[in-house]
Amino acid sequence: MKTRVVITGLGVVSPNGIGIEKFSKAIQKGASGIKFFKELEDLNFSCCIGGIPDVTEELKSAYFTPLQLRDFKSSGIMYGCMAGIDAWKDAGLHINLDQPDYHSGIIFGAGTSGVEKFREAIYKVDDKQVRRLGSTTVAQTMASGVSAYLGGMLGMGNMVTTNSSACTTGTEAIILGYDRIVAGHANRMLVGSCADHGPYVWGGFDALRVLAHKHNDDPEKASRPMSESASGFVPGSGAAALVMETLESALERKATIYAEVLGGALNSGGQRNGGSMTAPNPEAVQRCIQMAMLNSGIDSNDIDCINGHLTATAKDSLEIENWSNALGRGGKDFPYINSLKSQIGHCLAASGSIESVAAVLELYHSFVFPSINCEDVHPEILELIDSDRIPKKLISKPLNIIAKASFGFGDVNACVILKKY
Repeated sequence: MKTRVVITGLGVVSPNGIGIEKFSKAIQKGASGIKFFKELEDLNFSCCIGGIPDVTEELKSAYFTPLQLRDFKSSGIMYGCMAGIDAWKDAGLHINLDQPDYHSGIIFGAGTSGVEKFREAIYKVDDKQVRRLGSTTVAQTMASGVSAYLGGMLGMGNMVTTNSSACTTGTEAIILGYDRIVAGHANRMLVGSCADHGPYVWGGFDALRVLAHKHNDDPEKASRPMSESASGFVPGSGAAALVMETLESALERKATIYAEVLGGALNSGGQRNGGSMTAPNPEAVQRCIQMAMLNSGIDSNDIDCINGHLTATAKDSLEIENWSNALGRGGKDFPYINSLKSQIGHCLAASGSIESVAAVLELYHSFVFPSINCEDVHPEILELIDSDRIPKKLISKPLNIIAKASFGFGDVNACVILKKY
């Protein structure tokens, strides 16, 4: 019999809310976390807006010691540690200061780590003074920085690692953690992902001309997934974390159970048949969705809601088409589908985990959050599904199963199936 895996802890550092209570209220209201940044305008960015969590110095000191904060410049690692610690505490788990917890591990993803820290370090030296980069540079810029910091702060003794698969990273981490528990290699896994912010992170996307550029004077209207007037995605940053464990462990601890993870799937389109570094192979996307359902033991008609990838680019219509073909559903029969990116922008490697936390909250509290800025649904989408399948306002109703998917640069895909417990 397959081991049942449940979610017992949540943590989030999002552009529209830090902490589960504030975040939950924000997504239900459709509150935007996107703001204008003068620094980007001064650097001649076409997109001068973004989503950055509002982390105060006082809040930082609640998670890090003064020594840890000395010369600390890696925003992604900081967000990841905050979300991870919050999720661990939310699950009712304690930190053992004496012995490592050999039954608990971490898979916490990142796209880049410490870009601003590395920029600062190399700016201070020339090629003949490389040894003066500074003693904190390695920990803040290594790919596994976030999991290394969290592993030490929480005393984890099982697998501690960082995955990296572009925009798919966060959703992939959930599936990898789930697989490890089902395989019997861990009782509990802390999973999630994080993303840095700043011009050295976002500059490449601005150069690719994929960022929104028409709403610098009206930031909250800029991120427009599924909209005919979408002009590109808005960059964001942040982190989210989930504690997953066996149902047996959760019941034994009398822990709060937010949702059950039924299963999921990971694959790649191989950058073939229409797939490329920046575009998905439709056949692979549909296959990933169908394999996730098969792995979870559900039928497509069981899905009540889809938490989409939906970035406010030209590929949104294709994503809806892929969902419709994979599920064999369309028109009024299509599930609800929403995009959190409308509220917080595209948080890159952190997007999958932040959006998954939102999906879990939808299941637990019985609501469907609104996709804002979608008054003018794209005509190509309306040929596939009814407009009311895209909630423009909060819908309060019980949900049983949500499908969450992410599709990333490199033509990589992840889909996880979540169920109300």
